[in-house]
Amino acid sequence: MNPLYFLLIALFLTLQGFSQAPKVDQKVFFITLDGLRWQELFSGADSLLVKNEKYVEHPEKLYKRYWAPSPEERRRRLMPFVWNQVVKMGQIYGNRTLDNKVNLTNGMWFSYPGYNEILTGRADDQNINSNKKTPNPNETVLEQFAKVYGKNRVAAFGSWDVFDAIVNQERSGIYTNCGFEPSTDFPLTPQEELLNELQRQIPSPWGSVRLDGFTHQFAKAYLDKHQPDLIYIAYGETDDFAHNGDYESYLKSAKNTDGLIEDLWNYTQKSDHYRGKTTFIISTDHGRGTDPIDSWRSHGRKINGSDQTWIIIFGKGVKNLGEVANEGQLYTHQLAPTVQILFDLPQKLEKGYGLPMLLND
Repeated sequence: MNPLYFLLIALFLTLQGFSQAPKVDQKVFFITLDGLRWQELFSGADSLLVKNEKYVEHPEKLYKRYWAPSPEERRRRLMPFVWNQVVKMGQIYGNRTLDNKVNLTNGMWFSYPGYNEILTGRADDQNINSNKKTPNPNETVLEQFAKVYGKNRVAAFGSWDVFDAIVNQERSGIYTNCGFEPSTDFPLTPQEELLNELQRQIPSPWGSVRLDGFTHQFAKAYLDKHQPDLIYIAYGETDDFAHNGDYESYLKSAKNTDGLIEDLWNYTQKSDHYRGKTTFIISTDHGRGTDPIDSWRSHGRKINGSDQTWIIIFGKGVKNLGEVANEGQLYTHQLAPTVQILFDLPQKLEKGYGLPMLLND
């Protein structure tokens, strides 16, 4: 028999090994909002900040827009999609006033360590202890997915320019678009060409973080072209507006991101590829301070409350529990293992790795 035949068969089997189909028709939208406090998520605008002229340029307008007598109404004003729709079809964890807690396991309490924990399933304070663009020595669940199911079925988009390192794009080979990178997903669509041009023309307030609208639209353009099974989207504005001490823009960004998540959910509901098959997993990389009040701008291990986070999950396979109110304790290192179990990926059972969340119990 022709030796070329055996060569082609071997090549085919090799390619199949790198791009096998998941056993179940599962998609995951993995999303993070940088440094959004649980206090605003669960109670809306903070009474000590919303009219504080130190942090708000137009206090009366902001108060009128976001304030209400009850925390339930305030949070609906701030994040209407989460509190009018998601709460009816998913699970929301981290309201500490209801004795439900979510915490980091890393001891750094800032961004890179938080994202490493979220994406790998364990803290690594020895190697991940700064925000430098050091390629992550740890394998993320995105990289694990790519090894099993193929690089073309996973992608990452982030507003912060450190995500290429966090995902370790060079080693993993995953398509990433982060910071101020233009789309390189050639051939470019007219939409991507326009986004590249606009990103050059519209300045960001920060040197390392672009506006979330660009991250969102680059991600949607990729969804249109490739329909990945796993996509990670990291929005960043909330953290940087908080560092600036701009509570007005912090709230506006939180509300805008709520709308971006709604846009993604609506996108999946119009798509035969995603409708009825997609699980949304949403969290944050760290918390922020509360006392003294100026510490809301900051985080880190010297700022009390910086390890307090939250988790939102809804979509396929998620039992509707709404806002969870009990004495439970979750950790953000459980998120990567939850993605693993959804895609039937091997669990990492070594010491320090989180256990997957039980979404149907």
